[in-house]
Amino acid sequence: MLESVTATALSSALDGLSLRQRSIAENVANINTPGYHAKRVAFEDELRAAVADGSGAAPATVERSLEPTRLNGNNVNLDTETLSNIDTVLRYQFATQAMNAQSASVSRAIGQASA
Repeated sequence: MLESVTATALSSALDGLSLRQRSIAENVANINTPGYHAKRVAFEDELRAAVADGSGAAPATVERSLEPTRLNGNNVNLDTETLSNIDTVLRYQFATQAMNAQSASVSRAIGQASA
């Protein structure tokens, strides 16, 4: 597909959301692990800046959550993880639909140009 800021930004968003999904799954899997700190994935601010500067490429970063811990030192909150998962799934679906729409537009343009 032809590279554009939009395509690059959507690809970066999908990568970041995929990483967030994996981190949520790991957090939930370790909900009872003593001393485990939840992971948080951030990329939206960097993505916004990358789109503004015209590159669209923004890596996601994984950080340890600074939320309060329980007595066993674990700070995974199932409610937080569930809401984050729902939000992430919806954002991933939206980004996938946008990527598909852009691909269809490029395909139509190429088809019209060759006709």
